Amino acid sequence: MTLDLSAMTRKELLQLQGDVEEALRAAEVRERQEALKAAEEAAAKYGFSLEEIANASRQGTKKNKAAPKYRNPHNHEETWTGRGRKPHWVHAALTAGMDISDLEI
Repeated sequence: MTLDLSAMTRKELLQLQGDVEEALRAAEVRERQEALKAAEEAAAKYGFSLEEIANASRQGTKKNKAAPKYRNPHNHEETWTGRGRKPHWVHAALTAGMDISDLEI
């Protein structure tokens, strides 16, 4: 199928563009449904549901929060793990002549 786009009017081209976008959306929905069905069949082949596999793959992906290594001597609620940018209170303490080891918990 070959269309002579140069012979089409602007109105016809806009209509064609709309039809193509609609056909693309429909094709994407159809292909997603086919992929979902294929994934469900593959999971069932091994005796699992797709939800079981999806949930199992998400387990253990949560990273544990690092424990704080340093504490602000003037406000014990402010802590720092030693990762990332130094908080303002660490910079201030170091500028005041303190050693980083003085801030360790």
